[in-house]
Amino acid sequence: MIKIINLRTVFVSVVYLVTSLVSQSQVIQTGIKNNTVDYERLAKIDGLVNEYISKNWLTGAVSIVIKDNQVVQYKGYGYADVATKKPMKNDAIFRIMSQTKAITSIGIMILYEQGKLLLDQPVSDFIPEFKHPVVLDKFNDADTTYTTIPATSEITIRQLLTHTSGLDYTDIGSSKVAAIYSKNHIPSGLGYFDADLLERMKALGKLPLSFQPGTKWQYGLNSDLLGCLIEVISGMNLEDFLRKNIFEPLGMKDTYFNVPFSKADRLATVYTEDASNKIIPWSHEFRHIDPDYPLMKKRYFSGGAGLSSTAFDYAIFMQMLLNGGKYNGHQILGKRTVEMITSGQLKEGMFGDDNMGLGFGITSERSAAKGPRNAGSFEWGGYYGTTYWADPKSKLVCLFMTQQNPNSHGDLEGKFEAIVYSSLK
Repeated sequence: MIKIINLRTVFVSVVYLVTSLVSQSQVIQTGIKNNTVDYERLAKIDGLVNEYISKNWLTGAVSIVIKDNQVVQYKGYGYADVATKKPMKNDAIFRIMSQTKAITSIGIMILYEQGKLLLDQPVSDFIPEFKHPVVLDKFNDADTTYTTIPATSEITIRQLLTHTSGLDYTDIGSSKVAAIYSKNHIPSGLGYFDADLLERMKALGKLPLSFQPGTKWQYGLNSDLLGCLIEVISGMNLEDFLRKNIFEPLGMKDTYFNVPFSKADRLATVYTEDASNKIIPWSHEFRHIDPDYPLMKKRYFSGGAGLSSTAFDYAIFMQMLLNGGKYNGHQILGKRTVEMITSGQLKEGMFGDDNMGLGFGITSERSAAKGPRNAGSFEWGGYYGTTYWADPKSKLVCLFMTQQNPNSHGDLEGKFEAIVYSSLK
């Protein structure tokens, strides 16, 4: 007997399934189009990215756009490895570097919700070496000796989350403090380090700050220290803590400090530019960062730069925040906590036209008047050319992922953003 398929019944079943998944706050991928998106306009992303690749301005990239919990664009472009002509698939694994910071920040906020810490609590309550901090006064370039003055206050956890603690960065920070950090073997977190995280953070606590805590914004090792605090307070290493409390509940199956060898072939190759702006492979010695670090078994987990992930995994993480802390039936954070995280914490002007939330840059009304993102969007990026933002008003999550630094044609990301917003009805 031949059964006649009732197309209306099938359609209703599919719609029911989609509605059910959305109600569970999951990111969904279906053939059903979102009626708030102009797909013809959105498809212009293809021409844009492929143009940059054809002109040898870019080797490859992955983009993803999620609207209303629904994937509306998700593609790989160009090559994951130019030498072997390996195509860039959309599930390629990227070294997300500073995109690690947001995940570490959420880890700290999980402990905050558990009553394990307060945001304005001194770091020294958990790591005594940060008690009685000092600030750099005079510095001798010839021999890196220096003098200090006492800090007027101690570093707090909130200041770590907003990069206002006075901590600097090894290698990529201001020259004077970076030199002091290097001399004292403080890791930058970028790459592989055979060191003990707590021991190195204790050493950091004895070194001078760049400025008085809370008085300005400056990128620094704040998230690495937050990762160490997670280990001290939870009694778990950072890798295990994030896996248990974030990755497994959200279903982030491709996010690691230590990428398993079974997934090594999905790692995109890292590139840089030579003096003539020609794209070349990133060597094992360049800038003291071996690009193979995701595959090197490590125990030093950098909360500021250590993770590798996919566009889809990270989109899930961002969607959880857009959902008010909930995803796939798991309440990772309370709704009010997410509102705090995505609210500006700094005085006007400390972070340019924008503001800084608890681990994210926040788009201000002034910036929203100049660009397509709505005020209240939250974002950041990574050293190797990965970027993301989430826009609560437009219910958007967007990522554009590359593996190149520097990139003299980095304007591609802004053009990608313009196309995304032009497609919204």
